[in-house]
Amino acid sequence: MSDQEDRLLRLEETVAHQARVIEELSDQLTEQWKVVEQTRAKLDRLTERFLSLEEQSLEAPAITRPPHY
Repeated sequence: MSDQEDRLLRLEETVAHQARVIEELSDQLTEQWKVVEQTRAKLDRLTERFLSLEEQSLEAPAITRPPHY
């Protein structure tokens, strides 16, 4: 095998390895994006719930001391 053929083979192996790594990273990125979207949705629901509870607490009568104090 000539030096050029050997070099070409190494380059092809490198490209194949890099293509596999890029595909794996893309898959991992896709999974992480799903987690981010789920977390964002949970945060939105919690924010809505918090704001709703906050509004309810503002509408509640003020806490006063019982008459025996």
